[in-house]
Amino acid sequence: MMRPQIFRAMLLTLLAWAAMPLALAQQAPLQDKPFAEHKVVLQLSDGDAKKQALVLSVANNLLKAYDPDKIAVEVVAFGPGIELLLSASERRKQVESLIAQGVRFDICLNTVDTIERETGKRPEFIPAATPVQVGVGQILFLAENGYTLVRP
Repeated sequence: MMRPQIFRAMLLTLLAWAAMPLALAQQAPLQDKPFAEHKVVLQLSDGDAKKQALVLSVANNLLKAYDPDKIAVEVVAFGPGIELLLSASERRKQVESLIAQGVRFDICLNTVDTIERETGKRPEFIPAATPVQVGVGQILFLAENGYTLVRP
């Protein structure tokens, strides 16, 4: 390798290391549930109304089966799954009820950005939804921190 190529490779490596904390900072922090004995992340990547209803049902059933303080439930929506979290969603009241009971709903900003790019309009989502840059990255982060991934 010639010196300019070595220098460029070293510079790119340093830039990648410098950008790493920024990428990590774009994940939503863990829920503040110090007494949670169980932690579940529900993947929602399907636009089908029946699948979305199933995810809501699973979250609701988990809250019924366990004391809400003893379980942390997080729904991560990406791809067509974000339709559930749009402001005009028919199931908005159900989502907001679950949020009021401690379930967190994450919405993938990469998907939101893609929709905006394709349609020219940024979709409006439920204000109580937690924006995360990368939905799948949030699932990975949660799994690495003790959450069990369930894809209803």
